[in-house]
Amino acid sequence: MPEHPQTARGAATYRRILDAATEEFARHGIAGARIERIVTAARTNKAQLYAYFGDKERLFDAIFLGSLERITDVVPIDADDLAGWAVRLYDEYLRRPDLIRLATWTRLERRPAGHLVETHGHYEDRKLTAIAGAQAAGRVRAGDPFDIMAMVIAMSMAWSPVSNVYAADDREPGEVHDRRRALLRDCVRRATAADGGDASP
Repeated sequence: MPEHPQTARGAATYRRILDAATEEFARHGIAGARIERIVTAARTNKAQLYAYFGDKERLFDAIFLGSLERITDVVPIDADDLAGWAVRLYDEYLRRPDLIRLATWTRLERRPAGHLVETHGHYEDRKLTAIAGAQAAGRVRAGDPFDIMAMVIAMSMAWSPVSNVYAADDREPGEVHDRRRALLRDCVRRATAADGGDASP
């Protein structure tokens, strides 16, 4: 059974493994990732990695579930401002493109259809409850809360690493990102407005 670090030194090694593995999995996927590269980058050894995480699959699980926790905590939903939530997601994808790449590899290598994780309710229930509440209050259009959530997230990812048109980069000029944020905000506001899209920008 995997162990957890008991010392500050162990915790630092644990963190280095997670950071190195996140980059490795985001770049190469689950099948293509190599433990040798991870332990070299993390300045540790295979025995320590396996003691902390068990095997490569469970290491990926720890990283991917951690990425879902991060996006939930760092960019919490505001059902009364879904447009603002979409813009904050856009910004997080710029800061952490690896989060999207990990989800993409999960879709490609593990779950081509349906939810990405079995424990999806842990990450989605709060969002769905918030959207349903905003709908009941007349602030968000009618519809399945899950579909509305999925649509807003998809719109926020229009320029993310999963785009089949163009992937944005945080090194682009600020005015380019501001233009996209404004467009995204307006489109999400109109798409989710309770009056069917007649909301003023």
